[in-house]
Amino acid sequence: MYPPSRKDFISLTLNDPHSHTYNNGKHRRQSCWRKWKQLSRLQRSLILFLLALLLIFGLLSYPSMTVQWRGLSDREDWLELNDREVKDIPPEVKSVSDQAEAKAPPPVAGPHMGPAVDPDAGADAVVGPKAPNVPILAKPRIKNKTFQNKRGPPSLQKDGNISDAIGRKKQVQEVVQDEEGEEVDKEKKIVSWRGALIEADQATEPPPSTNEKEAAAPPANPADPVPSEGAVDRLEAVRDAFRHAWKGYKEYAWGHDELKPISRSFGEWFGLGLTLIDSLDTMWILGLKEEFAEAKDWVEKELSFDKNVDVNLFETTIRILGGLLSTYHLTGDQLFLEKAKDLGFRLMPAFKTPSKIPFSDVNIGKGIAHPPRWTSDSTLAEVTSIQLEFRELSRLTQDPQYQEAVNEVMRLVHKLPGKQDGLVPMFINTNSGQFTHKGVFTLGARADSYYEYLLKQWIQGGKAEDDLLEDYLQAVEGVKKHLVRQTGPSRLTFVGELSHSRFNPKMDHLVCFLPGTLALGAHNGLPGDHMDLAVQLMETCHQMYQQMETGLSPEIVHFSLQASDGNNLIVKPADRHNLLRPETVESLFYMYRFTKDPKYRDWGWDILLSFNNYTKVLGGGYTSINNVRDPLNPGPRDKMESFFLGETLKYLYLLFSDDTEQLSLDKYVFNTEAHALPIWPSPPK
Repeated sequence: MYPPSRKDFISLTLNDPHSHTYNNGKHRRQSCWRKWKQLSRLQRSLILFLLALLLIFGLLSYPSMTVQWRGLSDREDWLELNDREVKDIPPEVKSVSDQAEAKAPPPVAGPHMGPAVDPDAGADAVVGPKAPNVPILAKPRIKNKTFQNKRGPPSLQKDGNISDAIGRKKQVQEVVQDEEGEEVDKEKKIVSWRGALIEADQATEPPPSTNEKEAAAPPANPADPVPSEGAVDRLEAVRDAFRHAWKGYKEYAWGHDELKPISRSFGEWFGLGLTLIDSLDTMWILGLKEEFAEAKDWVEKELSFDKNVDVNLFETTIRILGGLLSTYHLTGDQLFLEKAKDLGFRLMPAFKTPSKIPFSDVNIGKGIAHPPRWTSDSTLAEVTSIQLEFRELSRLTQDPQYQEAVNEVMRLVHKLPGKQDGLVPMFINTNSGQFTHKGVFTLGARADSYYEYLLKQWIQGGKAEDDLLEDYLQAVEGVKKHLVRQTGPSRLTFVGELSHSRFNPKMDHLVCFLPGTLALGAHNGLPGDHMDLAVQLMETCHQMYQQMETGLSPEIVHFSLQASDGNNLIVKPADRHNLLRPETVESLFYMYRFTKDPKYRDWGWDILLSFNNYTKVLGGGYTSINNVRDPLNPGPRDKMESFFLGETLKYLYLLFSDDTEQLSLDKYVFNTEAHALPIWPSPPK
């Protein structure tokens, strides 16, 4: 038995006449102070330091503990709500994180030049839910684990290579309380999105789902064909998406190159209103007359190419020159042709090189062209994917200099050594006119649209230029011989890369232009096995979306060739971003036009819904994202590329339209930025 502890003080309690109680607490405080003073200075410092650490840790952990405690009670309600509304489009929501502005991409980045280097995904600082001027993001559709965590049929679902966030505990939701402490409606849930609070907002209606088809509205013009059942819903959903993107551009980036929807600002590449001009023909095709009139007014009063600015020859040609020429053909308005003539003339100094292979960059104000600072090479895609536009400019102006310059490039490339069964290296030197970095062959970045423009120039010119057709047919055979493979598990057909005779099972999303191009060739009388390959590749491009947790394709995938491997698609962390690219929906448009198989429309509809779920910013605009494998945190990149309006939404609209005479593929050929140019009459034989 332990003896009772000794006390080193005596407690004395006295009552005064006024019934006030007294004790010797002051004496005890003085005793404690003496003990504290008896400690050494080092001991006192250590104790104070530990107490400070405990206080800081407590302050930091208190908010998250509160959110988790409060959120757990709401988890069942949230899952129950998802269960009831599993067939509906989830309500859109607004982000109150103050995202940092994303850095502008290097000038070589573009829709056909590989992934834009944009490492800044935004800040993660938590901001109060009532902060002013907050960016608004669409709430991602979060699936209940009870149903499934993966997309696609069971045979194609993956167990490995998913985002780390899927394996972690799901972040909990808070219930918003109003000023009187009452619970707000369940549609105003708050979801934690790693540093951001995303609150439901009902100001913008979500697009209708496949099962929510509304009554067809009467056509604007009685002469117009009446769309089939369901087409009205989807066409109007595309119009809504465009209006929403245009709203953000108009409010925060008007007249500038690109919208930054998260920070509600803009980015400049060339300073030429890139998004506005890229979108002109899309607005006309979608029948958005008010938006088109506003944009035309800006072109007439504000657009000037008399600027001391370096532009990329390829990107300026396909986006701005192509956009102006296409809009001229659709509207007949001379304004757009005059602007195109001015720009085309200012781009011509790029061709003043020793080899006639154009420089990549040109100052349109000074008339001086030059290669990039780090090399004297241009990429094959840059120098061989400007022909459609310059050839058409010569036809319209009756000035042969434009067509002669780009035809000379094709003649030089046609006879160059260094090809392998029609496949070309990715780089060409502007001084020597020879291929460089030989032995590396890809249909992805820096080479893709070379193959596309071989076929489309042949079609544009009335199928009279045999060299172009010969190069295209030889290239397709080279692709089938060297680059086409099938995965081990489910026999998905894909196009890889070849590096010095070594095969790499890597496929860029950019390669998904190929099914549409192959189908277009087959439609124009080329071998039927081209269409067979197109069908197989189209399925693979679809699976690149379907097997991702967000329903959106990554920039690059690797394929498994091992029969025992359960994974078909392998996505490396650096390749998980999505830039709102158009190549897959482009090919879906061609495949539906030529086959009328409704599955291609359904696949396109799924992609549009995923864009709305994970990239839509309610303040206006759509943003590229960092991680297609993480539906809880797709990671907005704060950038809307001009091709989202110029290509992606345009091809989706044409995919859903029943009017096959609208931009008939027997009358028009699309450039690599989806700008329509007329097919020339066949020359007399």
